[in-house]
Amino acid sequence: MKQLFATKDPMATAAAGELQLHRTLGPWGLTALGIGAVIGGGIFVITGQAAAEHAGPAIVLSFVLAAVCCAFCAMAYAEFAAMVPLSGSAYSYTYATLGELAAWFIGWMLVLEYGVSASAVAVSWTGYFLSLLDHFGLHLPAALVNAPLDAKLHPTGAIANLPAAAIVLLLTWLCYVGIRKSSAMNMAMVALKTGLILLVIFAGWKYVNPDNWHPFIPANAGPGKYGWEGVLRGASMVFFAYIGFEAVSVAAQESHKPQRDLPIGMMLSLVICTVLYIAMAAVMTGLVPFAQLGTDEPVVTAVAAHPQLAWLRMVVEIGALIGLSSVVLVMIIGQPRIFMIMARDGLLPPVFTRIHPVYRTPHINTVITGIGIAVLAALFPLDILGELTSMGTLIAFAAVCAGVLILRRTRPELPRPFRMPLVWPICVAGILSCMALLSTMTTHNWMLMLAWTAFGFLIYGFYGYRHSRLRQPH
Repeated sequence: MKQLFATKDPMATAAAGELQLHRTLGPWGLTALGIGAVIGGGIFVITGQAAAEHAGPAIVLSFVLAAVCCAFCAMAYAEFAAMVPLSGSAYSYTYATLGELAAWFIGWMLVLEYGVSASAVAVSWTGYFLSLLDHFGLHLPAALVNAPLDAKLHPTGAIANLPAAAIVLLLTWLCYVGIRKSSAMNMAMVALKTGLILLVIFAGWKYVNPDNWHPFIPANAGPGKYGWEGVLRGASMVFFAYIGFEAVSVAAQESHKPQRDLPIGMMLSLVICTVLYIAMAAVMTGLVPFAQLGTDEPVVTAVAAHPQLAWLRMVVEIGALIGLSSVVLVMIIGQPRIFMIMARDGLLPPVFTRIHPVYRTPHINTVITGIGIAVLAALFPLDILGELTSMGTLIAFAAVCAGVLILRRTRPELPRPFRMPLVWPICVAGILSCMALLSTMTTHNWMLMLAWTAFGFLIYGFYGYRHSRLRQPH
């Protein structure tokens, strides 16, 4: 038991010098990395689904609830990330506070947050891609653009979602050749995408029909369907849209001054994204009755209902394709770096720690990750991938809040460049808000989560436990 709960000194730096990554990111680069990860899947896909199925026009409140939960967790992340400026985010922080077994569990949850969410976003990318092809009279065979399994894992008759797999492999190549190029391209994507979202908000605002916002909170129509219960269920769905801000802390080793830049990058990206989400959700539910938004491309659905906005449709499709691509890109940057730091600790095979001699990226690791994400995107539907991502993320966030409290008690003497104010109320509120959102998930989702967790513990039991650096003779 003592070995399972052994902790790693939080101030222990990265091992040998050859494992160092290039420091190329400043506060604006980190903020763009956060916005690049956050704005995408949520604003272009999940917003419509959550409004139509669960919250109605009160989806605006769902975004506020999810943002408040994220803000609590962001404060905890900022304190940890400034104190332990290592790649690996929640995994590194948990290893330093709760011990190895909990760290493995959180690392395994982060695979859901990065790998599986990249697959989910790639699936929704296909929807906008097909909508764009429609303008040119091009139609791909249904068997090649849909998942062969449905939400209950029954066969659908399709072969695979090939466009989703293709975009993932293309972006994996970009990450293989280096984060500097990836980061510069991500900055351009963020600027263009944010501009397009603002265009939709300002162009659509004058065609909003306030009658569509009444009743603001529709009467409850069953478990998780409308009413306040629906608003909470909507918040647990749109939480998927906020997961990117934590990608900022994963890039700690690649930032110029992590102690100063990480808290700025995280909080700034969170505030900007929340404002954009709320405005976009208000415009979408004002343009059409909320029940019509449950499509694969809800922004196009909202805009297409108004002939005066016909010019906006292609702009929205191109914006969505760029937005979703940038989310996948950030996740493919983040996931290999988490595998890399787990492998440094001996919990995964050493092949995951190799860094390319020229590009200075974890190249083999990036290829393995990219292929895995592409396979998931080709085989599974958006529902399963999106909900599992939210669950894994909420569990990881709650662990970070707990970790801050534990480290304040056990290691009060550690230097903390960013000290969280009101630490007990904020961390407890963070843990409770994560648990409240988790409580709305379905039994089916919990069964899948248990299967995923059991698979992870098998890997730890047969490989990680035996090869852990903490158990190697020094």
